[in-house]
Amino acid sequence: MSSPMTPGIAVARLPADALAENFTDLHAPFAPHEAAVAADRCYFCHDAPCVTACPTDIDIPLFIRQISTGTAEAAAKTIFDQNILGGMCARVCPTEDLCEQACVRELAEGKPVEIGRLQRFATDTLMAKQRHPYDRAPETGKKVAVVGAGPAGLACAHRLAMYGHDVTIYDAEAKAGGLNEFGIAAYKSTDDFAAREVDWLLGIGGITIKTGMGLGKELKMDDLVGCFPAVFLGVGLGGVNALHSDGEDKNGVDDAVDFIKELRQASDLTTFPVGRDVVVIGGGMTAVDAAVQSKLLGAQNVTIAYRRGRDAMSASRYEQDLAASKGVRLMFNAQPVAIHGNGAVREIELEYTSDDGNGLKGTGETIRLAADQVFKAIGQTLTTDGGLVLEGRKIAVTGAGRTSRDGVWAGGDCASGGDDLTVTAVAEGRDAAMDIHATLMGSN
Repeated sequence: MSSPMTPGIAVARLPADALAENFTDLHAPFAPHEAAVAADRCYFCHDAPCVTACPTDIDIPLFIRQISTGTAEAAAKTIFDQNILGGMCARVCPTEDLCEQACVRELAEGKPVEIGRLQRFATDTLMAKQRHPYDRAPETGKKVAVVGAGPAGLACAHRLAMYGHDVTIYDAEAKAGGLNEFGIAAYKSTDDFAAREVDWLLGIGGITIKTGMGLGKELKMDDLVGCFPAVFLGVGLGGVNALHSDGEDKNGVDDAVDFIKELRQASDLTTFPVGRDVVVIGGGMTAVDAAVQSKLLGAQNVTIAYRRGRDAMSASRYEQDLAASKGVRLMFNAQPVAIHGNGAVREIELEYTSDDGNGLKGTGETIRLAADQVFKAIGQTLTTDGGLVLEGRKIAVTGAGRTSRDGVWAGGDCASGGDDLTVTAVAEGRDAAMDIHATLMGSN
């Protein structure tokens, strides 16, 4: 990311106490009595639409009933049976577009049961216990490689270990966690929760993590297939798409994912640099996270510029409203055409767009915004495919993550068919593990 020596980019725009307040939990955890009151709002629907809307098929009415009867640990077990990363998903899952949107209370009253916060209450309660809630099956003697220690890889590894297999997880980063550790806004995952969740998950036993090992670099697909009867790829999307605009190489133009990653690993926010006039290009969750955190760090003017209309943004309306509530300007139908400045960015030139039904086109009308920092958040790409068949820009999979090569499965953001959500990655890792287990044990 740009150095604080870049003109306009500075550290300590806000005092330490203000930064600490800005980066507290986005949603405070429930106290026990608050959880009981929230749980009592559930109708415990027999054909619960919230369950259908959950990518991991958690029995939501059951776990809420368990909370209401004072058995939060049993509720957590109901959650973890389907989603072993239920603690993080409770914090970052877009429940407003999934289970809570489908809630009967939402449809009837416009105020759903707070499923996400109830899930956090249950999972936090059980995770505070010293003993891991699952025991391994007798060892099978089978060994599986998992490449990528993000949500898909961790979910896959845990389920395989529970079945009695020995799992080695390889990850290119210096620590495990993937998107949960490096790619989510700091105010959504506080108190080093991502790392603590990984440590808790490893309590199942039978899982070894080796960091600094990336596919296509330290790891070769042929070697993995030669050493392991099954390989699961959960490598995510490491590359960032280019703007293809004049001046993109100027100092102060950075990848939003790098900004979020470095911010998440920062030990002292008063030393973390941010611009005064920040423009984020993109319309997804990464764009919102980068923009909101820029504002929380003390940037004076922050704008999200998206080339299409509001309804086309992949960031949820809730996230859009969150950004606006923090003082972020949302600018629609505007695409970058040039970045101006003498070595470092000073302005960004945007062209207004329109879509007459025949595709997006520039109108020729432009506007310039002051900018000393520009973040690119226009999507990521697969950095290595291991020589597998692709579908578009992702690894082609069928069924429970089977790739074009025997003995190799894939899931999460790197695989075709998903929606790039943490909760979906967990489901795909879990389901691939079940298919791998069946294959290894000869029942497939």
